[in-house]
Amino acid sequence: MNSVLLIGRLTANPELRFLPGNGIAVTRFSLAVDKDLSKEKKAEAERLGKPTADFPKIVVWDRQAENCANYLAKGRLVAIQGRIQTGSYKTIEGYKRYTTEVVAERVKFLDYGNRQQNNYDATGGFQPVDDEDIPF
Repeated sequence: MNSVLLIGRLTANPELRFLPGNGIAVTRFSLAVDKDLSKEKKAEAERLGKPTADFPKIVVWDRQAENCANYLAKGRLVAIQGRIQTGSYKTIEGYKRYTTEVVAERVKFLDYGNRQQNNYDATGGFQPVDDEDIPF
């Protein structure tokens, strides 16, 4: 079974392209996915200059690719459900390069960026409300 579920933040803005000929949309981006480390192990890894996250490359197709390009940006939190795909190509110099990427079948936006929604502020916390603000 080839199934992947990732939650992470975009490391850069998505790149939208359209395939020549058929015009199918394809968007590419990478995620920063934290490794499941204890507080002590994470501090040690940071002290040693070792990465505390992985950075998988994500590919999204068709209408979902356009939505990702239009509504996602660097730093946004997303969940990706998809499959791993490997491939290879030859460089101009003749060297063979191997690729691994996650082909997203579903993309779930998990935050609203800088836009405020209800009582949720852009810093990631809820704003306090008075009892008078509650409608019931």
